Amino acid sequence: MRRPPALLRCTAALLFALAGDAALAGAQQYEPLAASVRAALHEAVSDAAAPMLPIPDAGERAQWLAEMSRRLQKRIPDASYRNELLTSIHYEATRAGLDPQLVLGLIQVESNFRKYAISSAGARGYMQVMPFWLKVMERPDDNLFHLRTNLRYGCTILRHYLDIEKGNLFRALGRYNGSLGKAEYPNLVRAAWEKHWNWRPQQLAAGATTTPPPD
Repeated sequence: MRRPPALLRCTAALLFALAGDAALAGAQQYEPLAASVRAALHEAVSDAAAPMLPIPDAGERAQWLAEMSRRLQKRIPDASYRNELLTSIHYEATRAGLDPQLVLGLIQVESNFRKYAISSAGARGYMQVMPFWLKVMERPDDNLFHLRTNLRYGCTILRHYLDIEKGNLFRALGRYNGSLGKAEYPNLVRAAWEKHWNWRPQQLAAGATTTPPPD
């Protein structure tokens, strides 16, 4: 029996919407951790200090937020939420010893800034955190779709992998994506970081100008 055109259109729209919520992420691998490492990760996630933009200079702080907000506007139209997200990303990245622009590139590749993205492997949220980390961190009630929670987990995990790999970002990103040793994912993150989120503060002296990278 042929379906009416209107029904076909509705079905196609539904499938498109569902596909839009999926994320093209890999699957971080569960690895048994030493008790000391598990305790350290638990402590890192448990600290819930209020978010702030940790740039000491007020002018540079305003520049960063305005410029990143401009670049993110097409993906997240709501200015208030966009600034909250950017502030939280910068805070959590800096707290974990990561470059905030690197984390922005990673989020673009992982979820394209979709809060409720779910990968085929079950990874969740902006930074596509696998649910097994709730067990690793001994925090089974944490909500990985919560903005701050997801960013806290994602940045803590990437920092953990960087420490394991002694600062080797290529291998740390491979571990994060569950594709250790393969170049595709690290190259995608680095390309997004350098093309869309690379940033240097403008000189505040009169007459100084800079040309921001394209969106």
